[in-house]
Amino acid sequence: MDRVTDIGTRVRRQLGDILIANGVITMEQLKTALEEQRRTKRRLGEVMLSLGILFPTDLHKALAEQQDIEALDLEVTPPDPEFAKILPEPLARRIGAVAMGEQDGKLKVAMAEPFNVFAIDDLRAATGQRILPALADPSQIERALSIVYEDGKAESAVAAAAEAAGGSNESNRLSDMTEIADDGPIVKFINLLLKRAIQDRASDIHVEAAPDGLRIRFRVDGVLRDVMKSPKSVQSGVLSRLKIMAEMDIAEKRVPQDGRTTMKMGNRTVDLRVVTVPTVYGESVVLRILDQGSTKLEIAQLGFHPQALERFQSAYNKPAGGILVTGPTGSGKTTTLYSTLNELNDESRAIVTVEDPVEYKIKGLKQMQMNAKAGLTFASSLRAILRADPDVVLVGEIRDLETAQIAAEAALTGHLVLSTLHTNDSASTPLRLLEMGVEPFMVTAAITCIVAQRLARRLCPDCSVPDDPDPAVLSKAGWSDELLERTDIARAQWRKPVGCAKCNHSGFRGRFGVHEVMLMSPEIQQMVLNRAAAVDIQAQAVADGMLTLRQDGLLKAAHGLTTVQELGRSVA
Repeated sequence: MDRVTDIGTRVRRQLGDILIANGVITMEQLKTALEEQRRTKRRLGEVMLSLGILFPTDLHKALAEQQDIEALDLEVTPPDPEFAKILPEPLARRIGAVAMGEQDGKLKVAMAEPFNVFAIDDLRAATGQRILPALADPSQIERALSIVYEDGKAESAVAAAAEAAGGSNESNRLSDMTEIADDGPIVKFINLLLKRAIQDRASDIHVEAAPDGLRIRFRVDGVLRDVMKSPKSVQSGVLSRLKIMAEMDIAEKRVPQDGRTTMKMGNRTVDLRVVTVPTVYGESVVLRILDQGSTKLEIAQLGFHPQALERFQSAYNKPAGGILVTGPTGSGKTTTLYSTLNELNDESRAIVTVEDPVEYKIKGLKQMQMNAKAGLTFASSLRAILRADPDVVLVGEIRDLETAQIAAEAALTGHLVLSTLHTNDSASTPLRLLEMGVEPFMVTAAITCIVAQRLARRLCPDCSVPDDPDPAVLSKAGWSDELLERTDIARAQWRKPVGCAKCNHSGFRGRFGVHEVMLMSPEIQQMVLNRAAAVDIQAQAVADGMLTLRQDGLLKAAHGLTTVQELGRSVA
């Protein structure tokens, strides 16, 4: 058996033997991992994590036992933020280390790589003390460093900004507002706030005016949570600074405004869409974070069930036809469309998009930004680009009859047209187009595929545990054992959330798509022509092989990706 180490040095004990002795893995699992290790040349611990054989916490405990050092859980034993500052921030972040306290005349330090002798030498030189290394999860160390350094910086920046504001509640003079907004502590506070939001994977930042100050919340995985509060004295400066960044009128506080800005966060480019809303306690601001890196998603990464993905691919690989992606705001429609364009984007196709706004810029596409004040609407832009010899056209949203008719005509004249529509499910989408005034024959002839989708929170892979849900709850949710025939598992593998540092104690980390893909079969086309009810159209689509949103979600819950309760929140 190979001797294994996750730190690049030879060790006396074998990691696999320790894991087997602790009852974490079986001999068969170890043999599988060793075969994969020989094939990929990766570290054994990394291989077992990638195969899902064990959790990171089990690996860290085994590694600590292997080297006879202490394994720390920073979630159970968090560091003292004040004491932890004994380490210089650049050094702590570079080597991944957090000072925990004094023990046996040594400085106890939680480290991601406690066997790195060069890192220990650097710690000894920086502190003048002997170092007692301990092993900790890298993500827990990163979170602890954020608490120790970033939160302290934000609090200091708020205090400095409040002191600079002199305790005043509001400033009415334009010169005063500009001066406060450009003040160093205000700028620093907002930069730290944006950095923390990106680190926490927030999609939106809500800066809300309240009676006693500003309430700041992040939307993470579709759920809002409180982050901090700042005093009333900094309200004017913070709001003015955000409006200056987004090129808004800082003197106008009575009407809503929209703006946009781009920031560099390390090696990442982040676009911010900014909206202000006047409230009884002053203006509130919402910042939508648009990470340019997220446009690199592939269709296979969106969470489609294999059967649904095959149906969707059969539609967008056709040279012509209309494809609609439907769902409420924030259900991932834009991500699905951009991922589809990434699949189609090659030298053989001319792809043009008409958007409001252009959320992500993709190389190789001709993207148009709507400007209603200048007369550039979806309908007028669509007319123009159809004369520019496109192969694929993306219409950001069908909002009115004129846009719907032009999009349908484009699909009928040899173009692949993709767009979005706000409906609850795929079966009600053709009826929505009929209600808008589109002729039934145009709907049936132009539309080839309708995708309805939602986003559900994914269970944290580091802390979720097996679950045995109440059969009555499953039955009420729509589960039946017959659904197992549509999946690749022999029996359901239900899991439930626990909460850990990696998921901010929510039990969930990240989201995935729940989809239903309805192809316009001849039977459904005839039903649309007859203006059949949505429930009848859905029944026919299921008979044609479609998984409904709820069925798709339940199958993914049976795989252990989420919970039935989460589906009840995200899927009607």
